[in-house]
Amino acid sequence: MKPPPPNALVNKLVLLTLALLMFAGTLGLGAVWVRQEIFATANRIRVLEGETADVVRKLDEVGAQIATAESVASLLQQNDALRLGLATAREVQVVRVERDPVLELSRKAAAEAIFRSANAAQNANTFAFRVIPASLSR
Repeated sequence: MKPPPPNALVNKLVLLTLALLMFAGTLGLGAVWVRQEIFATANRIRVLEGETADVVRKLDEVGAQIATAESVASLLQQNDALRLGLATAREVQVVRVERDPVLELSRKAAAEAIFRSANAAQNANTFAFRVIPASLSR
């Protein structure tokens, strides 16, 4: 058996070194690409945060305008300007709701539906059914 020529080992060593350099270069290029993507994503996030801040600021401005328009002084001024002749509510006319109005109104609607179905059940010739809407508990 003949030993391989000495330059065959050198050729293998050169090829392996070249392959290692290509692999390291690919890893380096991949790292640069990932850093570029991170930078681009950070810029997009910064732009979106700025837009979100603008929207929040505009919502706050609109909320302030609504609060100003709903103030008692503003409503009285509009009443006088438009000559509506409306009077302010007396305390006797005001009903204070201490619970969630949505729950109270749904309870009232359910009670009325039960009352209507009970009245309809008294008449044997009347067809009656009750619709119970599904609600999401909060």
